[in-house]
Amino acid sequence: MRRIDIVGIGLGLFLAGAGLFLGLRWAGLDGITAGLWSQAVMVGGLVGWLLTYLLRVVTQNMTLNRQLDDYEAAVLQKRLEELSPEDLAALQAQLDGEKDAS
Repeated sequence: MRRIDIVGIGLGLFLAGAGLFLGLRWAGLDGITAGLWSQAVMVGGLVGWLLTYLLRVVTQNMTLNRQLDDYEAAVLQKRLEELSPEDLAALQAQLDGEKDAS
């Protein structure tokens, strides 16, 4: 993510909070109550985002983990394609032997 993206997201969140405050003021709430409710909504959104982030960390469903899994699969696939037919047959026989032993 670029620096300008972060600035844009920050500005968007600031404007969303201000819009929420002004909307609540327009709906008839006084300044203090509208401020409290807009802060509560913004903090609730932040906590919700944090919980989704923590869930992705715990389940290891992060972008880096997916990229590493894809890379490992690609490397193994390439190594498998580079095996000669004799090596492939020997590997298959070894796997079948391990499967029968267990």
